[in-house]
Amino acid sequence: MSMLRTLRLVARSFAAAALLCGLVTAVRPVSAQQPYKVIDRWKIGGEGGWDDLTADGQAHRLYLTHGPRVDAVDTQTGKLIGSITGLHGTHGVALDNAGKFGYISDGGANAVVVFDRATLATVATIPAGTGPDAIIFEPATQTVWAFNGRSKDVTVISAATNKVVATIPLPGKPEFAAVDGKGTVFDNIEDKSEIVRLDARSLKLTAEWPAGCESPSGLGFDAAGARLFPVCDGNKMGVLDSNTGKLLATAAIGKGPDGAGWDAAHKLAFASCGEGVLSVIDAGAAGYPTLQTLPTQRGARTMTVDAASGRLYLPTAEFGPAPAPTPENPRARPPIVPGSFTILVVGR
Repeated sequence: MSMLRTLRLVARSFAAAALLCGLVTAVRPVSAQQPYKVIDRWKIGGEGGWDDLTADGQAHRLYLTHGPRVDAVDTQTGKLIGSITGLHGTHGVALDNAGKFGYISDGGANAVVVFDRATLATVATIPAGTGPDAIIFEPATQTVWAFNGRSKDVTVISAATNKVVATIPLPGKPEFAAVDGKGTVFDNIEDKSEIVRLDARSLKLTAEWPAGCESPSGLGFDAAGARLFPVCDGNKMGVLDSNTGKLLATAAIGKGPDGAGWDAAHKLAFASCGEGVLSVIDAGAAGYPTLQTLPTQRGARTMTVDAASGRLYLPTAEFGPAPAPTPENPRARPPIVPGSFTILVVGR
């Protein structure tokens, strides 16, 4: 074998090795982004349904809407700390940025209930619109926004006075909301398949955008990257530029989503889906690929992300057989097994 031929073979070997190394390197980040698993199941018990939940990472607490009450759970132990009771039909919990108060959308009472986060005592009840559902705290203006599903408007409350400062009409039925921390509020309009933008200072609606998918419910938000992630029917998550409303992509998710979340540390968007899966979307890659479809449990359709720990919490329960449909109730839901209410803890 000539020296020239030997050198050529060596060069080809190095090139092949480099190519293989490059392929391995290219694949490794994807596989490394798939470590999520259900690491615990906290049996909370009690009766009745549930809706949204909110994590307070600094205080190691989780607030769960649970029918006529809100349960507070210690996220270090999974144990129930206490409950805010005397409510009617709870949907969401918002927290101020001072660590003092929480705000509950009590849809059954058409009110927002303010509670002390240290004692869980109710300190005020504020009339809202009809059927307050999603609720969020806007830090730049120190206001609370309760989105009323039946009256199709939003009640804006001053956190300083616990008084209503505005009621803003919306173009349809509102669902989950998000804030950028600088005075802008976003909300899904489910029956119009839109996202609206509102100005917290002028208290006006400033834009309506197509959500890019049908019947948006949950709404994840990357404030730093200016990306909105509405989750929709048809196994789709929209990806929108929050500055312009332009649809950038649609990502594949599970069936029956209701909740969405965002992990800024890993640039991941999440959709919790009622069929019993958590969809994990890589928002740092071209095309927004689905990195993982994690089996959870049937009914685990809402979720929250604890920014402090990186853990995700999903509520669900066990269900009995669905009753036979009737003309009055053609889509009868299966009953919840009493005492089976559970929080799934998902981690890396």
